[in-house]
Amino acid sequence: MEVKKHINSKKIIILMALMIGFVFLLIKCNHIEKVSLISTEGQSYEKAVVTKITKDNLAEDGNRYGNQELEVEIKSGSLKGENLEAINPNGTLFGAECEVGTSVIVIVSSSEDTNVVTVYSKDRTNAIYMFILIFTAIVCIIGGKKGIKAILSLAFTFVCIVYIMFPLVYKGNSPVLITILICVVTTIVTIGMLGGVSKKTVSAIIGTTFGVVISGISALAFGEFAGITGYNVSDIETLNYVAQNTSIKIGQLLFSGIIIASLGAVMDVGMSISSTICEIKETNPGMQAKQLFISGIHVGRDMMGTMTNTLILAFVGSSLSSLMTNYAYDLSYNQLINSYSIGIEIMQGLSGSLGVVLTVPFTAAISSLLITGKRKEK
Repeated sequence: MEVKKHINSKKIIILMALMIGFVFLLIKCNHIEKVSLISTEGQSYEKAVVTKITKDNLAEDGNRYGNQELEVEIKSGSLKGENLEAINPNGTLFGAECEVGTSVIVIVSSSEDTNVVTVYSKDRTNAIYMFILIFTAIVCIIGGKKGIKAILSLAFTFVCIVYIMFPLVYKGNSPVLITILICVVTTIVTIGMLGGVSKKTVSAIIGTTFGVVISGISALAFGEFAGITGYNVSDIETLNYVAQNTSIKIGQLLFSGIIIASLGAVMDVGMSISSTICEIKETNPGMQAKQLFISGIHVGRDMMGTMTNTLILAFVGSSLSSLMTNYAYDLSYNQLINSYSIGIEIMQGLSGSLGVVLTVPFTAAISSLLITGKRKEK
């Protein structure tokens, strides 16, 4: 009993030390000064509620033309509580369909005693928080302790990407290298929380890391042979401006995105194969490494089709608008297949899928060796 208490105390001390180190790393990484790329002096985004529509832009045909003139009550910032006149532009990216009582986000441009207010968008904050809360509740209710751990690991991954990866990339570090390191760390934490400390967890972590690295290498190789770089993306003009004023290596961002996008599917395959082999060994302790490896391959073959479809369909779905536009213009095959946008989509889908496929035999081999090795030691 005393030995068990000693082990638990040791685990708590190690966990506390890791948490303190992680917090210190967050503070260290975010101690940066960002270069001002646009002037926002005198401008702020505030919450507001429409109190009156002074001039509507709704025509008899049901469409809106021109600007809508409103009165809004500011709900945040230094002008909170004041009623101001506002302009609601008729656009697809800016403005909103406003009625009395509509919650909106407004751009307040202040100059001396003059305040120019423009509707930016509908206030979506409550809707976003509500769906996050619903998602969290459903995962925790259905998953129990595993669900809670899944939410915590997801939050940890988000923090690592936003508060460690982004600052390090902003400082000029290699996006591909930093992305791989972040993927390894988040994989260790996620699988470790779900599977605990075991040979199964170790093999899943090793297999996932291997698959993610393969995805990155495949993307880089594809880009090299096909003549595709991170400078061929659609928003390159904006990225070039950012690169001129910061230390960000924009050419590697495309490949970093591919690595992150493939992480979820690769992790799923790695954990599933490792868990399956471990379960088979528990059920039939007499099975040797070769037999376990073959069983893992058989299970992995069933997963390959669904996981590769998941990745490719995810990339297709994210670029469906541009693909539909190409279809509508009835572009020729040679023009379409050799365009940068199609090449990038193919590179993303195939690189991620290749990482998933190669994760199967690698994880099966690692798992079968580690698990049978554990039995031999006993």
